[in-house]
Amino acid sequence: MGLAHGRKMLLAMVCSAAVATIYVAQPVLPRIGQDVGVPESDLGWIVAAGQFGYLVGLAVLVPLGDMVDRRRLIGGQLLLAAVGLLVTAVAPGLWLLLIGLATTGLFAAVVQTAVAFAADLSTPAERGRTLGTVTSGVIVGILGARVLAGIVAGVWGWRSVYVTLMLLLVVLSIVVLKLLPADHRSDPRSYGDVLASLGRLFREPLFLSRGLIAFFLFASFGTLWSGLALPLEAEPWHLSTGEIGMFGIAGLVGAWGAARAGRWADAGRADLATGAALLLLALSWIASGQAMWSLWLVVVGVIVLDFSVQAAHVSNQSLLTAAFSDQTSSAIGGYMIFYSLGSVLGATATTSMFSTFGWTGSAVLGAGFALCGLLVWALSRGTVTGTPHDVAVHGSLLTGAGSRGGGARARSRARQRGA
Repeated sequence: MGLAHGRKMLLAMVCSAAVATIYVAQPVLPRIGQDVGVPESDLGWIVAAGQFGYLVGLAVLVPLGDMVDRRRLIGGQLLLAAVGLLVTAVAPGLWLLLIGLATTGLFAAVVQTAVAFAADLSTPAERGRTLGTVTSGVIVGILGARVLAGIVAGVWGWRSVYVTLMLLLVVLSIVVLKLLPADHRSDPRSYGDVLASLGRLFREPLFLSRGLIAFFLFASFGTLWSGLALPLEAEPWHLSTGEIGMFGIAGLVGAWGAARAGRWADAGRADLATGAALLLLALSWIASGQAMWSLWLVVVGVIVLDFSVQAAHVSNQSLLTAAFSDQTSSAIGGYMIFYSLGSVLGATATTSMFSTFGWTGSAVLGAGFALCGLLVWALSRGTVTGTPHDVAVHGSLLTGAGSRGGGARARSRARQRGA
């Protein structure tokens, strides 16, 4: 029967709100730094704290989705992420701030539990479009967070941004527990077995190539969004926090890219879409790199970059959830470990590069990450061919070899969806 539209949109809202908690600091980094006494060259660590927490959550929390009721898992993690937001909002100094951000990031990994849940609730024929819709929520969260932070912080200060998100997560937690279907799990594996199966994924060529692409993809993404506030706040623009946050609106076109990529994936063109998106990503830096000379070119660069990143991201997720359909939580969680590491690299490297070489150095860095991703894609051609159904069949053989009963579980789940 597939996933009802209302529940699909609810999962997209969960993703949007949870991921916003990680990225909301980016447009207000200078203000946070001034408030807690962090020098410009070290501002990237404020963003990296949430990303480090997110990385841990991907490894130790997301795989739980292959074992326990994901409705309760999502509701509980939203509440715990809200606690981290509260700590961040009241933090008087740097260390408590970093603890709050890391805690929030840890439980913000609920995003990937929601993505995997959406994939499992969908029929194979609509999985790509479902992932596109849910991932659109992620884009709205990542970029809408910048707009929200800019407006709210401009009126009430940066701490009010975290209070607002805290209240939103509490409300969403209640709605999730009331409206999402129960997710009764019959997987006999222990938590140790699930983690071991996650480790085995890192030996699969398809998983590894998609993960490396994600690493460079989001390193380039992080380079732009963690560093863009620095040249826009400096000469000759001197833009306010609210004005900087408005650049996130241009990036919302990435939500359309995610939805379109889902359709391409359902049509069997996910791998080709990934390569084209990586090439566009590299070219986008020609425009984004002109931040010291033209704001309009920055807008063009932001639009192209976000469209490219999300098209490649959804294409990768579509391939992985089809290939590893009996362990979607582990596959998505493992893939997103590469994403998180890339985001941390981009966030920390861009501020250091800017302090030494200016925005031109950051632009060269971002383009270099994109070209590395394109190289990985070119070298991995042939690891996936055919339609989503072909990939799913290939994946059931892989996971069946790596996890006892994996193929049987996948066939059983397919029969249940068909019923």
